[in-house]
Amino acid sequence: MRLRISLPSRIFLDADVQKVVAESPAGSFGLLPRHIDMATALVPGILAYTDEAGREQHLAVSEGILVKKADEVLVSVRTAVSGQLGELRDEVRRFTQELGEREQATRTAVAHMEADFVRRFLEFQHG
Repeated sequence: MRLRISLPSRIFLDADVQKVVAESPAGSFGLLPRHIDMATALVPGILAYTDEAGREQHLAVSEGILVKKADEVLVSVRTAVSGQLGELRDEVRRFTQELGEREQATRTAVAHMEADFVRRFLEFQHG
């Protein structure tokens, strides 16, 4: 099966593989060539694949999306890093921390918008 990993600026990986293991919000899962077609969100984690020579390879990936269709596995993520497994776990921690910071900034912005809406609504009622 063909594994393609796309980043916003380029194709990170385009290779024939025997197996793919990734992490979704529901947990880790594996894909083999005859697996049913599917789509799922990916969380920051380790994406492993077995290349055509039978060697297991590991990548750290940020959040993204995975689509399995026929003999293709298409992955779109913000960031992907290849390297040794121990180093990759540090990258995953960094991705998770960045995601948490972005989520906190988003929550703060939404809270400000909600407060502003309530303030304007009350001004309108009394206005």
